[in-house]
Amino acid sequence: MKNNRRDFLRLAGIAGIGLASSDLMAGNAAAIQINHSIASQKSDKSTQQFNMSGYTAPKLETVRIGYIGLGNRGSAAVIRMIHIEGTTINAICDLRREKVDAITKQLSGTIHNPAIYSEKENDWKKLCERDDIDLVYIATPWHLHTPMAVYAMKCNKHVCVEVPAALTIDECWQLVETSESTRRHCMMLENVCYGQFNLLTLNMVRQGLFGEVIHCEGAYIHDLMFGIFSKDKYSDMWRLKQNAHRNGNLYPTHGIGAICQVMDINRGDKLEYLVSMSGNDFMMEKYARELAEQDSFYKPYVGLPYRGNINTTSIRTSKGKTIMLQHDVTTTRPKSLGYMVSGTKATALQFPEPGRISLVKEKKIIEWQKYEESGWLSDDEFKALEEKYNPEILKRIGELAKEIGGHGGMDLLMDWRTIDCLRNGLPLDQDVYDAALWSSIGPLSECSAAYRSGVVDVPDFTRGFWKTNHFVDLSLENGGNTKVK
Repeated sequence: MKNNRRDFLRLAGIAGIGLASSDLMAGNAAAIQINHSIASQKSDKSTQQFNMSGYTAPKLETVRIGYIGLGNRGSAAVIRMIHIEGTTINAICDLRREKVDAITKQLSGTIHNPAIYSEKENDWKKLCERDDIDLVYIATPWHLHTPMAVYAMKCNKHVCVEVPAALTIDECWQLVETSESTRRHCMMLENVCYGQFNLLTLNMVRQGLFGEVIHCEGAYIHDLMFGIFSKDKYSDMWRLKQNAHRNGNLYPTHGIGAICQVMDINRGDKLEYLVSMSGNDFMMEKYARELAEQDSFYKPYVGLPYRGNINTTSIRTSKGKTIMLQHDVTTTRPKSLGYMVSGTKATALQFPEPGRISLVKEKKIIEWQKYEESGWLSDDEFKALEEKYNPEILKRIGELAKEIGGHGGMDLLMDWRTIDCLRNGLPLDQDVYDAALWSSIGPLSECSAAYRSGVVDVPDFTRGFWKTNHFVDLSLENGGNTKVK
């Protein structure tokens, strides 16, 4: 199975370097080869070393944490954690000393007195090797996520890793195999799964309000043009480099994560195959050229093969359900995650906020003149539905999470829930198979887009156990006792 996977990596190497083909026949032949390599993995269940879905690790009364990466996400994550009971921050790591100093200053006067790793490039390994750390929290540039997560798990540490958890299919399998062999949690920090509207609709779906969910949509639409080209926002211009050499849905997990939860993906259904299309770049190379005329720093970024401004990826599941994802971080469209859930009895649309619900009304098809079209509920009707279906996690700390902050409170909810599960020996909401699958949409979309939107199979990281795996209960009946300060 490993040889087949390595063959697939070679065939799908375009996912890392952005090759393109103008020959449709050659593209189809390559897609057939790729799909044959993926398909050969599907029947080999014996290679699963241990099923991490639903895994409960031993309880941790106090979760001892080490942070790697103190940039845009990491610094905020450290500060959030000081509000959560039963945690201690024992180590922090970042090559930029000013980032470390800023965090240590903010931790002054708290119970947290972390060791500092900021001198050498590989100091993060020393952090992972410490005996007084249970959880390694990784918030570094994308290309470092998998190497750091794998090393931390091999050091017997649970891992929380920022999105996306992996950039290639091979890296996805590395995460899966390492988590299984070490029996350490590997959770991707997909915070959108903890958005209040997402949690509300997830509970509605599980309570049967939507009937059968048959189609979902998600996106990452966020104008990041100035940030991507900023000299200061992303260390060593790492995000610009990602956008300059890859073409597909580079940031799929915010869109796909919450969708997979409402569709029970990896727990009753699986993603079967996808097709992906990118338009041309009409903005990034032009902007690089304009900047270079004023600042020679940007000259190396002129003439690069920037990804298309908008990518659209369509996915079909084994049960015949469909998903549409979009990626757009440069156009003028207002920020949106495009979250939509369509079922046989109800539909939910998150944007524009605060979101809307439509319920199916009685319809007599044969008397079409009396056909009454379903429409969005009124504000009062929506409020009543919200009060009825609000999940316990939102009732418990939803308002407090908003006060503390982090993307409207979803970051705090995510961290609190993760710590509470670790302290109570409960399975995490997101496991390593979710991290691998949701991240895999990136390289798979690149593969499809490069071969004229050819059909590409999605690997089954559970190796068939999606048929018997079960979703995690969000009722808090067996946990929820961790306090927020």
